[in-house]
Formats: sequence, C-alpha cells, structure tokens
Amino acid sequence: MAKTKTAFFCQNCGTQYAKWVGQCAACKAWNTVVEEVVQKEEKVSWKTPTNTAKRVSTPLLVNEISTEKELRLDTYNLEFNRVLGGGLVPGSLVLIGGEPGVGKSTLLLQIALKLPYSTLYVSGEESQKQIKMRADRIHPNSQTCFILTETKTQNIFKQIEATEPDIVVIDSIQTLHSDYIESAAGSISQIRECTAELIKFAKETNTPVILIGHITKDGSIAGPKILEHMVDTVLQFEGDRNYVYRILRSLKNRFGSTAELGIYEMQGSGLREVNNPSEVLISKNDEALSGTAIASTVEGMRPLLIEIQALVSTAVYGTPQRSTTGYNAKRLNMLLAVLEKRAGFKLGAKDVFLNITGGISVDDPAIDLAVIAAILSSNEDIPIEKGVCFAAEVGLAGEVRPVQRVDQRILEAEKLGYHTIIVSKSNKIGLKKTKIKVLLASKIEDIVKNLFG
Repeated sequence: MAKTKTAFFCQNCGTQYAKWVGQCAACKAWNTVVEEVVQKEEKVSWKTPTNTAKRVSTPLLVNEISTEKELRLDTYNLEFNRVLGGGLVPGSLVLIGGEPGVGKSTLLLQIALKLPYSTLYVSGEESQKQIKMRADRIHPNSQTCFILTETKTQNIFKQIEATEPDIVVIDSIQTLHSDYIESAAGSISQIRECTAELIKFAKETNTPVILIGHITKDGSIAGPKILEHMVDTVLQFEGDRNYVYRILRSLKNRFGSTAELGIYEMQGSGLREVNNPSEVLISKNDEALSGTAIASTVEGMRPLLIEIQALVSTAVYGTPQRSTTGYNAKRLNMLLAVLEKRAGFKLGAKDVFLNITGGISVDDPAIDLAVIAAILSSNEDIPIEKGVCFAAEVGLAGEVRPVQRVDQRILEAEKLGYHTIIVSKSNKIGLKKTKIKVLLASKIEDIVKNLFG
C-alpha cells in the first residue's frame, strides 16, 4: 500500500508548506496553516475508459494552427452573453462569485431553465424541492433542465455520463469533494482537485461548465488563488441588498473583453435584463433640484448616463465629513482641494456627501466634471438646467481634460433627449451633425460661468 502523502496549506490564501508554521509568510495570517492529505491513491480520469487509447497532444507549427473563430453556445440571456463576449465557448470553465444572497444561484438556474438544450444543474447546497420551488417562479415548464443534488465528484460524473448534458452548472465548487483527497469539502486541496477534474472533463468532452464560488470577507473568491488561474472566465456578481439592481462584471476572460458589464433587476419572477440602464439609473424628477448632475460614462463597450447627487452643508460637529457612495472618497477629496485652490470656493469647513444613484460603483474619471457641478450646485443652492450632462476629467491644475470615446458619450446623451453636453476643449469630436449642443470647456472657471453666471 502506497504511503499517504500530506502537506500543509494556508486556509486563507492557499500557500503550501512542507511543515507546520504558526504564521503564513504570504498573507501574514496566524493559525491558518493545517495539514491536508494531498493524495491517497493513484488518480484516474474523470471517467475510467476501457479500451480507449490515451490522447497524446502533438506540436504544430504556428501557421498550421487553425484561427477560425470558435463557435459559442447562446445562453439566450443578452446581458450574460455580453459579459462572456458572445456566449459560452465549448469546453470552457466559467467561475461566478458574489456576496451571499445577491442572486448567483437564481441567475444560473434561470439561464439553465430557459436554455433549449440539455442542462445539468448540480446543487450541493439546496434540495431538489427547494430548487423546484424557485424554478416554479422563474420558468415552470422547462423540459431540458435536470436537477441533481450531489457533492461527490465521482457520482456527479456518473450522472453526467448517463444524461450527457450540453452544459453543466455546479452550485457551488466549495461544496464538492473528491475521493482522491482526504480533506473536508471546501478545503484548499479539495477545491483544487475538484476543479482540476471538472477542467479535464470540460476539455475532453467540449462541454462548458459554470461554477458558482463563495467569497471571503474581503470580497475575493474563497479558496486558493490558483482557482482563478485555472478557469477560463471569472465573473463577479455584485449589488446592494437595499437596491433591486445587480451588476455582472468580467474580471478575467480568455475569450472576450474584461471591460463588459451586464445589469439586471431583481424581481419576484427572477432577474430581468436591463437593456437600457441609463433610463433606470436616472430619477424621473419634474422639479429642478440643486445638487444633481448627469454624467455620461462608459462601462466596457456600453455608454451609460448616471445621476450624481451631492449635498454640501455647514459642518455642525467641528470636523467636516466627507462621505461617498459608489465613488472613490480619495478622488472626492482631490476634487474638493482643486475647487478650493483653483476656483476659490471655501469648502474646507463644510460637510460634503456624494452619492451615485442606483447603487452602482463607477471609477470612470470622465464623471469628475459632473461631480464638481453637483457639488457647486448644492453649495450655491442653484439647480443645474435640465437636459445638461457632462463628460470630462478634471486635473490638479483645474483644467478640464479630454476623455476617450467622447463620440459615444455624446450620442447616448442625444438618444436620451439631452440638449447640451459639456466636454473638454481638447477632445477631438468626430461627429459632424448632431442635434445636441456640445459646449467646450478648458478650465473649471468656464463651468462656473456657464452654469451659475
């Protein structure tokens, strides 16, 4: 009998050690290194072939390799297809992470129920009756989705051989365990081994596999970092429980762009795709309110118009407060310093609160000008004229800097009925005929004169 092989792993970051140590040298966490059985017997493939010859990979010259575009499976979900880059690539592994309760299982079950081809939904967290109750709300008459409640990978592969699905969904990878590893489910060794078996299955059968992954307290996907390197695509599903909107972002994609964004609205019947998020993220107020400005931003290939709200008030408790929701607090402090130094506004003794409506987070520097406009509007208590939006970055010298893809931003503002957009004077605008008026600004002082006289 072969000797059992063990190793020591950090349960926080996955670093391997030859012996036990009190503190992990990689992540500096204490008492997280535990001993795990690495391998207890010789591993076999995800299925045990009888008379099939082992496939051997052969080298090819670069100019002999086919460059035909890979076929993709349509998920019949426009937002999911957009983030993936056009659909699921056969043989690929997609990992989706997100906060508990944000809707990861609902999203994938909804996709699995509406697909016209055979799908196996494997759940290690819920019973078949629980999944059935949710399925009745989303799409009750599915004829192609099989539900399996199992956590042992060897049993899952037996059912895969029996049903031969076109797509496999695993909910979640942290609940699976393999017979080849004598560790608890969710441990570093088990996650790595189960993922390796699923990768082998996906590549050999050309079947796409979608994994749901838990996240840690700091928001990263639980388990070893190598998990994200092993899979082909890593998606982040995020949103605030106090809002109905959810955002699907691509953190890694071997078959498409990582700058794409999908937006959903959580409803009782599942997640509704939001095809025009600009209309959703902008509040429909008939009255002109001070402290509100509209910014034209771009997420991936998609232009968005978002509403920025600011509140400037006298500091009552001595030290002024600086609070932001959905925006970088350090960048807000920088813009306030620019306003005080370059434009002469005394905001050092005032509280400033900034909010991006809809519960989304934006890091596009092109919203700087809208942030400044909202702050000045609240400070002067003068509302910005309706139908005006902004798209420009603000530099430390108070200059209005150009942003990329300004033509797309202008067209999106025009499509939604805005009559004026303020951009940088340095932007090269390629549009010849537009109904929207484009104002060019070079300094913050130009904005103050145009908006507040």
